[in-house]
Amino acid sequence: MHVHILGICGTFMGSLALLARDLGHTVTGSDSGVYPPMSTQLVEAGIELREGYAVSNLEPRPDLVVVGNALSRGNPEVETLLDLGLPYTSGPQWLAEQVLPGRQVIAVAGTHGKTTTASLTAWLLESAGLEPGFLIGGVPRNFGVSARLGAPGSPFVVEADEYDTAFFDKRSKFVHYRPEIAILGNLEFDHADIFADLAAIERQFHYLVRTVPGRGRLLVADGEPALDRVLEMGSWTPVERFGSDAASPWRLELERDDASRFRVVHQQGEVNEDAVVDWALTGTHNARNALAALAAAHACGVDLARGCAAAARFETPRRRQEVRGEVAGIQVIDDFAHHPTAFAATLEGLRAATPRGRLLAVIEPRSNTMRLGTLRERLAASTAAADLAFWYQPPGLDWSLDPVLEASPIPARLEQDIDTLVAALVAEARPLDRIVVMSNGAFGGIHAKLLAALEVAHE
Repeated sequence: MHVHILGICGTFMGSLALLARDLGHTVTGSDSGVYPPMSTQLVEAGIELREGYAVSNLEPRPDLVVVGNALSRGNPEVETLLDLGLPYTSGPQWLAEQVLPGRQVIAVAGTHGKTTTASLTAWLLESAGLEPGFLIGGVPRNFGVSARLGAPGSPFVVEADEYDTAFFDKRSKFVHYRPEIAILGNLEFDHADIFADLAAIERQFHYLVRTVPGRGRLLVADGEPALDRVLEMGSWTPVERFGSDAASPWRLELERDDASRFRVVHQQGEVNEDAVVDWALTGTHNARNALAALAAAHACGVDLARGCAAAARFETPRRRQEVRGEVAGIQVIDDFAHHPTAFAATLEGLRAATPRGRLLAVIEPRSNTMRLGTLRERLAASTAAADLAFWYQPPGLDWSLDPVLEASPIPARLEQDIDTLVAALVAEARPLDRIVVMSNGAFGGIHAKLLAALEVAHE
């Protein structure tokens, strides 16, 4: 079968392409601005990429077109497939029909931390010899690919996004997956381009809860009022809480302030078991992600002590507190944070792990929610754990960041040119400093430019 994928360089759609290839299909795809790292992964897999959207991309005619959620009416390929009557479906629907049947599906949902939690869950299962399949919105470094089928009948881990499915299906992606185990890690307002308010997102999470069978399990973070409201709408599946609450059956006890070492306590009736995780990640938010992953793996039969030992060998996914390089004792870190809560969590974790030197935050507010300015009043406070903040105003951000700088609790500056921003960082940085760059985009290749400029300055 010839499967053509529209929007193939998006992380989700590119991962689908890998799965379709592994199922034996001939796979082609098109996208506007074919770009790495996904383009590199796809080319290495032998998948033909076509730059831009054009009628000619649908020749020879594919047997099926899988449409990404970034595509809408008016797109030339969308209009052509409709006019020709070609079979088409959405990415989540294709995954649900072609990959997930007969698998124990573990869906990882939440506003933040999905990629790390899903990657770690897959790694814990892999370390236990279960050979899981997975589809993750990033590249887990323990695997080197963003998706794989895994062994027949093995568990399948999917990063379960609440974003809408396609131009013809406005439900959240995750309602298609029908998981047996669902992780609900956190929930707050985001995706202001498609959701009117938090209540609208809570309703979609409720629809996800409705799909989890009674024999399954809901792993729900404690201390999350929005998730409490989701469960209050109705739940027909056993719920296990995880977090810091003494009453939660999965509990976290920090043994280091930066959360790089913590104890996991699991209470089952009158029986307690516990084990320690000592790993390279920092921040309480990452420790909570690990707690969720350990609980999910345990539900699949992975012993807690074995899971904690495997967590120590976990490598962060690409762009999640990823150290891109170090020059003259100045470390450059790449992080996918793109929401005020994520900015704050990343910086607080790194702050606790940086006893010497300063923490310099470099932020590009480029997500759809940021572009709409929905959460801009929270931006200034989100950098409080850093020593200096460097804000970049990307093209298309049509509101001013000046009020953010005025309200900043730390020294802050604004740049509108990446080369100027790089020069300012090089002039400011000194040995033992850590520069963390936060954006959900390529940020104009700032990481490589910054490392190169630091090399020149310190040669």
